[in-house]
Amino acid sequence: MYTSRKLISALALAGFCSAVFVSSAQESVRLGTPVSEADLAGFDLIAEPSGAGFPSGSGTAAQGKAIFESRCAACHGLNGEGNSAATIIVGGDMQSEESPLRTVGSYWPYASTVFDFIRRAMPADAPKSLNDEEAYQVAAYVLYLNGLVGENEVLNAETLPQVRMPNADGFIDQSDIQ
Repeated sequence: MYTSRKLISALALAGFCSAVFVSSAQESVRLGTPVSEADLAGFDLIAEPSGAGFPSGSGTAAQGKAIFESRCAACHGLNGEGNSAATIIVGGDMQSEESPLRTVGSYWPYASTVFDFIRRAMPADAPKSLNDEEAYQVAAYVLYLNGLVGENEVLNAETLPQVRMPNADGFIDQSDIQ
């Protein structure tokens, strides 16, 4: 019986000490700086499949070729063949009997996703370094390499969401399921 009381007392003391330590640690640690609304605006770059969220600007594959060759080809190759399985952006077939090669042309469901990803994450060594015009141009070139748009077809906020991707029906939209 005496051991049980001792154990309960020790646990209570440990709990109290932990609470005091956590409370004082939360009050004394001050890391980083508060994020302002202006800081957050730089992260609000989502271009939706519906066309919402696209910036002004436009581009063609013919314009995007030079940018792709200078900023993207180091990882993705001159023709989208890539340097590794993760960097291949052309080809692939989701209906293959073997493990499918998931590329922009075979897997991605929306052209808006291509633009959005390029705008926010590419090039990998300098994300968000392309301006909106360049992002449209590179997206047009990537879609052109996949045979989805013409070389001189103008892509912008109106036309880019209208590009039909080969695997558009390969996904199940569960956003409304609760």
